[in-house]
Amino acid sequence: MDIAHLIQTVAIYALPVLFAITVHEAAHGYAARHFGDNTAAMMGRITLNPLKHIDPVGTILMPLLLYFATSGAFLFGYAKPVPVNFGKLRHPKRDMVWVALAGPASNFVQAIAWALVLVLLAGLGVQERFFMAMAQAGILVNLVMWAFNLFPLPPLDGGRILVGLLPWKHAQLVSRIEPWGFFIVMGLVIAGVVGTLWLQPLMSLGYGVINILVTPLLALFS
Repeated sequence: MDIAHLIQTVAIYALPVLFAITVHEAAHGYAARHFGDNTAAMMGRITLNPLKHIDPVGTILMPLLLYFATSGAFLFGYAKPVPVNFGKLRHPKRDMVWVALAGPASNFVQAIAWALVLVLLAGLGVQERFFMAMAQAGILVNLVMWAFNLFPLPPLDGGRILVGLLPWKHAQLVSRIEPWGFFIVMGLVIAGVVGTLWLQPLMSLGYGVINILVTPLLALFS
């Protein structure tokens, strides 16, 4: 393992990852408060302080272990989930869709913001590889979080969105998967199903949308 390369990779990805997970979790809390559940606010989780959202195992230890174990080929991690009491929402079944959607939506907005940073750096003639690589990492990290969290299986955000959209009978069936959902998702990830059939198509779509959005700005610098 090249330690110098590892340090460089961590330095490039640290800020984008911290922003990605912090804003993602804070967005869930903010949306929950907006729709009537003040649980996250009372616990101080509607904040941009990353220390409130970092899980020592899921955010730090697991990604590092996977990086060393797979030579960087496979990485996975998670933040400390924001507590949401869906029963306190004004319209629980409907509002849980918006609360769940808030996290992935925040990541897509951040991906656009990093793309704008990349275009501005290039347009202003900044040649520093570190900053260019960080902007590219910001786009990648946020698109991965956006696409992965939309996978329609509880406890991922996509699963909660699906439960909120389905009729009660079918929603209850899907929600029963949640206790085993994490292990099912991990199995599908390891088997390559999530990457091939979900992440790749969604990320291609995401990159395409971002390219359309930043093209006018590119034209200004051409």
